[in-house]
Amino acid sequence: MTMPESVTAAFDAHEAYERDGDEYELTTTTFDGRVRASETDGWATEYTVVVRTPMLSSVVDGEVGPDLEAGWFDTLALRVEDAPGAVRDSVDLDRLDVHEELGDAVVVFEFSRGSADRAPAIAKALAEYVEGVYMEGIVPGFDYGTPVDSMLAAASQGEGAGTPL
Repeated sequence: MTMPESVTAAFDAHEAYERDGDEYELTTTTFDGRVRASETDGWATEYTVVVRTPMLSSVVDGEVGPDLEAGWFDTLALRVEDAPGAVRDSVDLDRLDVHEELGDAVVVFEFSRGSADRAPAIAKALAEYVEGVYMEGIVPGFDYGTPVDSMLAAASQGEGAGTPL
């Protein structure tokens, strides 16, 4: 799949991304966030943003009950529905999918845009929103492993752009 030249130029110029084959990897988040773009038959380019976060049971030292895991996942899925509201542009999602895959919660956003200029910022905001709601959903009382342990430590010390916990 070949990305349109305007898309390549927009993502190459944005400091938050690194090219990885036919995708762009977001470098401002701890979790794996990637963006692909493809031409459509119409006027717009379709963007697919995929964010992979660990399931609760994948980062907890100890056992997580199935009901807690299911409730945690359902809450994450509900919260990411509000992601377009965190974007400074008006964006309507063509698709939102949240599913579990190999110990990860995978969030997939698809949106279409006529101009590539704002697409990198929109994709970045969506991916960062996922990371934010993930951290809001951390269940107290567990010992967390990588990468959540370091994210919690950084948040409690006020590091990064976020608000300390």
